[in-house]
Amino acid sequence: MRILGVIMAAAVLAGPAMAGDLTGTLLKIKQGNKVVLGVRDSGPPFSYIDDNQKYVGYTIDICGKVVEALKKELAAPDLKVEMLPVTSSSRIPLMTNGTIDLECGSTTNNPERQKQVTFTNSHFVTASKFAYKKANNLRKVEDLRNKAVTSVSGSTNIVQLNRVNNERKLGITVQPAKDTVESFLLLETDRSAAFVMDDVQLSVLIAISKDPAAYAISEEAFGLPEPYGIMLRRNDAPFKAVVDRATADLYRSPEMKAIYDKWFLSPVPPKGINYNFPMPAELKNAFEHPTDSPDPAAYQLPPK
Repeated sequence: MRILGVIMAAAVLAGPAMAGDLTGTLLKIKQGNKVVLGVRDSGPPFSYIDDNQKYVGYTIDICGKVVEALKKELAAPDLKVEMLPVTSSSRIPLMTNGTIDLECGSTTNNPERQKQVTFTNSHFVTASKFAYKKANNLRKVEDLRNKAVTSVSGSTNIVQLNRVNNERKLGITVQPAKDTVESFLLLETDRSAAFVMDDVQLSVLIAISKDPAAYAISEEAFGLPEPYGIMLRRNDAPFKAVVDRATADLYRSPEMKAIYDKWFLSPVPPKGINYNFPMPAELKNAFEHPTDSPDPAAYQLPPK
């Protein structure tokens, strides 16, 4: 009986001590029994609303796997998930002020953003190019000289556009837009000659447009391919460790290919469009060797 009493007392003491070990985001999620995902209304196939007013997408599926890992880590099988819509301009402030816990979209991981937030292992690699109407024959960046060009406010693409515009003295009139839908509308209605965005997103927007055959994507990129990552708060090593482990395990597994094929090589709701965007070799390599590096050079393929 005395031995049993000692064991029970130790268990009582150990329980609060273990709970007390939690800090930062893990403690926030545990105390509220809720994880808040920052999601996008109109960013197919990464994160968007379907016909049933449900948030779906490639990155939503990945974040779902992270949530499963959090349930196990926190012994919280009934953990609630809240979807909070964010924009390119609001996503970082909502992360840094503690409103969202994971940002599940198509956010570029770069050194500038690393000063404010951090990222887990990259889930996509893409290059910044521009879409244009084939009739206008704009294939290279130089062809944009003295034209109106749109990109999304707060995106890395508009930063690259402004940088190249200044460096090459192209005289481009840059037109910031709220989101990709607004930017594409400017292109579609000829208020912009081109739309600068990540090549995969341009492919998606063209595929779902009224006349996909009318558009093309530039041959020239604005820089090296860059990584997308799920955004987290900075200086929260315990939370990042859980998310890093969950994403690394997923990316190395056969399930990751199934998730990719579901969203990029199969008919996607709500219109059943197949974006037919095969997995880039750089992304396949990043899945085999998970990394959270913001350096585009880290995603270049090793020499054969």
